[in-house]
Amino acid sequence: MRAKREYRDRRGTEVAVLDALVNRLEDGMTVFELRAAVSVGIDDLERALENLKDDGLITVESRGSETVIKPAARVVPDEPVDDEESLGEWLRRRIPF
Repeated sequence: MRAKREYRDRRGTEVAVLDALVNRLEDGMTVFELRAAVSVGIDDLERALENLKDDGLITVESRGSETVIKPAARVVPDEPVDDEESLGEWLRRRIPF
């Protein structure tokens, strides 16, 4: 699943972080898990997380000795978005013929 369309105009690393977090909505992700999922350097990841946190698009929770990052509710689409769905399929699903 991907983050809502209105949040996809951000820098590439920020969008990749949001998409990864939306895919792990219930559990969230640690910084190490995010780094592996997004495949960027720690400095780029840190900058992206800082920007997303400043804009209120992620939340950070402490669970004992672990810090978990989750997407803000407004970033999560109401229904799953299929990345493979074509425009024609989307129209057929939305407009009854």
